[in-house]
Amino acid sequence: MTTFQDIFKSSFLENIAGVSLLDMFLALTLAFGLGVFIFLVYKKTFTGVMYSSSFGVTLIALTMITTLVILAVTSNVVLSLGMVGALSIVRFRTAIKEPLDIAFLFWSIAAGIVLAAGLIPLAVFGSAAIGIILLVFVNRKSSCDPYIVVLQCDGRESEEAAFGFLERQVRRCAVKSKTVQPGSVELNMEVRLKDGRTDFVNALAGMPGVRSAVLVSYNGDYMG
Repeated sequence: MTTFQDIFKSSFLENIAGVSLLDMFLALTLAFGLGVFIFLVYKKTFTGVMYSSSFGVTLIALTMITTLVILAVTSNVVLSLGMVGALSIVRFRTAIKEPLDIAFLFWSIAAGIVLAAGLIPLAVFGSAAIGIILLVFVNRKSSCDPYIVVLQCDGRESEEAAFGFLERQVRRCAVKSKTVQPGSVELNMEVRLKDGRTDFVNALAGMPGVRSAVLVSYNGDYMG
């Protein structure tokens, strides 16, 4: 009969056969394949300002590392307890700027855990479903996406004329901020386009008293 003390008896040589070579090869190979798939979906759906190739490689490595850790934990009780204690002191200081990046990080970790647990169909089909959903919704283009118009005018009259023209050309227009200086007025306005057309910016910039008109994409992180 196995006692409580026997469970925690362990030696280095006894742990060598804890996970077979075939299991290790299959698990790490599948983890690499899923990691590459997650990396390709991330590259295809990236909408940030600066693309980081190192983050994409991190997704591949994170999937394989998680698989490696879970394989070790499931093969030895003592190692699982030590792993919990070791990981509890790990702190990550890198800031995640894009909210979608968090989803990719959790996706990589979850894929590694499920794969190492032996639930291969769940890991493969689940990752495929997540990838398809992200490709469909993240890459979906819509004329209702918000934009910011930065408008510089000479004074009040040109401001009112430009603002009235802009309201007629877009579906929705809302002032986010206004800066007034002697002889200069700057407006930051959130707009929703009609049918994705942007040619109104050319006409807006050519109006009397308008110094410049700039249309930029708006990601919702407006600071005003």
